[in-house]
Amino acid sequence: MAEIAFRNVSKRYGGTVALSDASFTVEDNEFFCFFGPPLSGKSTILRLILGLETPDAGEILIDGRPVNRVSPAERNVAMVFQNLALFPHMSAAENIRFPLAERRVPEAEITRKLDQVSEKLHIRHILHKPPAQLSGGERQRVAIARALVRDPVAYLMDDPISALDARLREETRVELKRIQRELGKTLIYVTHDQEEAMSVADRMAILEAGTIRQIDTPRGIYDRPASVYVARLLGSPMMNILPSQPRAGAIDVAGGAIAVPGLAGGGEIAEVGLRPEDIKVAAWSEGAATPPSKVYEVEPLGGYTVVTVDAGSSRVRALVRGQPDIRPDAMVALSCEAARVHRFASDGSALQR
Repeated sequence: MAEIAFRNVSKRYGGTVALSDASFTVEDNEFFCFFGPPLSGKSTILRLILGLETPDAGEILIDGRPVNRVSPAERNVAMVFQNLALFPHMSAAENIRFPLAERRVPEAEITRKLDQVSEKLHIRHILHKPPAQLSGGERQRVAIARALVRDPVAYLMDDPISALDARLREETRVELKRIQRELGKTLIYVTHDQEEAMSVADRMAILEAGTIRQIDTPRGIYDRPASVYVARLLGSPMMNILPSQPRAGAIDVAGGAIAVPGLAGGGEIAEVGLRPEDIKVAAWSEGAATPPSKVYEVEPLGGYTVVTVDAGSSRVRALVRGQPDIRPDAMVALSCEAARVHRFASDGSALQR
């Protein structure tokens, strides 16, 4: 059992609020991700769980037990730091073995776990080398291996694969998810990479300047963002946030440049959000439901193409399958289904769809 809970936890550093009245529960055996831009409070949360920082207010619980005054060693939580914190005078193998040797684990068990984790993370060939002779990606995998050989109540990982190249990053995150399922342990993961967060997390928390803005599954947050801030964080290209105007029981989007048949709503709707993949792009012709929009740029990306269009006074990005015959300066008609439109109030909060 490794449920981790924050109850109204706050932390300040001088005049800077690092975490403000945070409350959440990470369930046992859950892969939970904290996602947000730099300085949003992600690493502070990990340090508070680990015991390297003490909250100014609120309570932290592990397995239902308050741990505000419990030392890091007694909390039995494994951490992969962003700066890795490897011992420079030890080989990779010695770094990985260290937490087990300190706990006087039998040598046969240490060897078994070292073999197992080095195979999973593809580092068997570098075990004899000290950190100074390893690349950034290799050092990162050694740090992850050192955490995985332990038997803690939970694993904490602070942006653990940022130094890896794209191929290894993809491979390693898949492996981490698989290992977490096999181990049956709680894993709390911090990243600023939205693709990483969405691909590995069972649930995720979106942070802004020390405040938790939304907690849900990745799909739940993507489909039902709680605010404009959250909506813009997830998705590549990001969601188009466009002005809206009530008109005769309907809503004009981008000054009427985007056709959304059946879109209705009250005057409380200040802006609407359209995901690029939900926007349809077609050649414009006389008699179309909307005025023509001019293509600004076309970015072919293999399986899909990003089309940037000047629609009224707004610049809109659409994601089109394949490589359509669309060129800059072409006149196009834009449309979207009403069911795919996100509605936002003047304060940026989401309105019910």
